[in-house]
Amino acid sequence: MNEHGTWRRVSPDARRFLRGRTPALARLGGWSLLESAHTFLTGYGVARALDDGFLAGRTAVGLGWLAVAGLGALLGAFALRGVFAALADLVEPLRDGLVRRAVRHALDRAVADPSRAADAGAVSRLTQQTEMARDSFAGIVLTARSFVFTAVGALVGMAALAPVLLLVVLPPLLLGLGLFLATLRPMAGVQRDSLDTDEALSSRVGAVGEGLRDIVACGGGASASSGVETLIGAQERLTRRLARWAAVRTVALGAAGRLPVIALLVAAPWLLDRGVTAGTLVGALTYLVQALLPALHSLMTALGSAGTRLLVVLERFCEPEVEPEPAPKPPHSSSPRAPAQAPAAPPVPASAAELRGVTFAYGPRAAPVLVDLDLVVRPGEHLAVVGPSGIGKSTLTALLAGLLSPDRGTVLVAGAAARPERDASGPDPRRTLLPQQAYVFTGTVRENLTHLCPGARPPDDARVREAVAALGAGGLVERLGGLDGAVVPRRLSQGECQHLALAAAHLSPAPLLLLDEATCHLDPRTEARAEEALAARPGTLVVVAHRISSAARADRVLVLDGTRAVCGTHEELPGRSPLYRDLVGLWNATGED
Repeated sequence: MNEHGTWRRVSPDARRFLRGRTPALARLGGWSLLESAHTFLTGYGVARALDDGFLAGRTAVGLGWLAVAGLGALLGAFALRGVFAALADLVEPLRDGLVRRAVRHALDRAVADPSRAADAGAVSRLTQQTEMARDSFAGIVLTARSFVFTAVGALVGMAALAPVLLLVVLPPLLLGLGLFLATLRPMAGVQRDSLDTDEALSSRVGAVGEGLRDIVACGGGASASSGVETLIGAQERLTRRLARWAAVRTVALGAAGRLPVIALLVAAPWLLDRGVTAGTLVGALTYLVQALLPALHSLMTALGSAGTRLLVVLERFCEPEVEPEPAPKPPHSSSPRAPAQAPAAPPVPASAAELRGVTFAYGPRAAPVLVDLDLVVRPGEHLAVVGPSGIGKSTLTALLAGLLSPDRGTVLVAGAAARPERDASGPDPRRTLLPQQAYVFTGTVRENLTHLCPGARPPDDARVREAVAALGAGGLVERLGGLDGAVVPRRLSQGECQHLALAAAHLSPAPLLLLDEATCHLDPRTEARAEEALAARPGTLVVVAHRISSAARADRVLVLDGTRAVCGTHEELPGRSPLYRDLVGLWNATGED
């Protein structure tokens, strides 16, 4: 939207507001006329004090005219008191009206879309933006009124002293003022675009931050960061444009604020030859230096900063909100613009995953979490990993997912290095990792269930419904409105998020599926059904278990106990691992399902 469109949206509301405040505007104008009288008396009194008093040898007359100028200053102070009282009658109703509009808009959005009830934009408008509009509007009214009535007093005073003064002062003054006014709309447009870009950048960074672990696990860093880099580049270009317009505004301020004085001084000999007195010249300089130019400087500063800011803020109240940019889908999902090609199926390796003498520590001086670990996970196997909290279970899955590199040893997935030496340009088709914090994003249910499926043709609806049924997530999908229903992450419980993520994992074609306590927020029955369904899908399943019942369902169990590791079946491990024997005993004693 261009600057003209912005003003067309704001202007009707502004006119209606001002028409309803006619008495306040009249009082403001009346008090401001007293300021004009103060400005007139200041320059006129100085001129008469010189010409009729001091230069004519009549000191008493000169002092009398200076006293008149001093009384004008007192009159201006009295007028300023009334100006602020009248200003409050304009500013406070504006803020109250904006607050009512923000609340009404937020309630309408909440009724139309309950998912938007907690709208951060409405909170910003209700607090920060209303105060910003109030302060900016007060500053603009105060300075614009001061300039207009000061200019009237100064120009009338110059005309009363010598009309020819206006021929010298007005052209450079109008030139600088016109140049400045020409910068207002472009600067407002750049500031609005900068604000929009900043909001989009914050939204994008927040969305990427929520799914950072999934993005890194799947090698989608380049894809996720491209949008952020684009917004950063746009913000940089807008900042440069704003700086260029600020430079033009500075030139305009210099022209309007300095050229009239220079023109008056240069024309002084010419004016004296035409009968203009020295006192009149000093009076004209007094008008310029003491009244007109300071008021002009204040006006340009206020319009250049507060004015453009007010226009941008009021635009937020005068137009419907732009729908927020949906959170970016994880890098697994295919783009309709450039569909990813499904990778060719690799030959079946001898092992789904393998660790050979792996040692890992979080830092050169930290105690190792894993020491000389050897493990072979066979294709199609269901392996459970158990152990106390902090023992290294998540570290093991991070190594298999390629998120970490071992300090010593080798980690293989499908017969190749788990973490390739080159930077991956896309998701690794060999594995899918589901962390404890399930990743769901704003979109449809179908998009959340199929985003782990690469390729131009995602699974059809029959295949998706089959996976939903296998996971027992049919009730959840129906509550969300079916496959075309909307997913709003903040409205889902952690268990519901995990249920959707597990259904997406069931549809994933990756031969190795890693669950890092990805069922911890599910009840035991739902967890059992999910694990059985995932174990039945083609491929290998590695589960970091937080219940022994989960380990009992696995083909084999890996017990991590300090730097020791024991692997075996659920039946044989109690005889080989004291830790596992204790865990099974506690499980039997509590009667866990």
